[in-house]
Amino acid sequence: MKKLSFLISLTLIVVTLSACPPRKVVQPTPSETSSSQQTAMDTSSRQTGISDQKMADMKRPEHITETQIAKIETTDDKSKVQFKEVTDMFEDIYFNYDEYVLQPEGKAILENVSNWMLKNKNTVISLEGHCDERGTNEYNLALGDKRAKSARDYLIALGIPSERLQTISYGEEKPVCTERTESCWAKNRRVHIVVLKEK
Repeated sequence: MKKLSFLISLTLIVVTLSACPPRKVVQPTPSETSSSQQTAMDTSSRQTGISDQKMADMKRPEHITETQIAKIETTDDKSKVQFKEVTDMFEDIYFNYDEYVLQPEGKAILENVSNWMLKNKNTVISLEGHCDERGTNEYNLALGDKRAKSARDYLIALGIPSERLQTISYGEEKPVCTERTESCWAKNRRVHIVVLKEK
């Protein structure tokens, strides 16, 4: 009788186990995983108040290209030196007709200019060469240039750095006197001194 009861119990256990299929462990697919991660990120962004655009920026770090770098505006702290012109500090230097040799009076003026420039380091001098109306425009421009450079070279010999000296020739284009007389022409044969001070 006991054996019969044991066999019946064993049969019931076997039948019960065969009736219940084994459990399968389901692995989420990659698409489901990314979808769930995205949903979690969206939920987190809504909770923290981060906008969709900011989330997109966080997900895709931007790499700056050379073109973008080239478009970035930069400021240069070194500003260009600006000057104001002072024209009446020194007398004009006069020359004989058709000459560019400095006279004693002209040298004395340039010595005063040199002394002043040595004390005023933030100044530049512009030396303007002029001629009377006689001769061609081309000739007078060349002569005016030689007169300006003659004054410049004398100042350099007195110790003024060349980078503080500018020269320009106007030839006969800017006369101070327009009468056709020798005394008037003499006033136009000159080097005019313009002091350029830093603003």
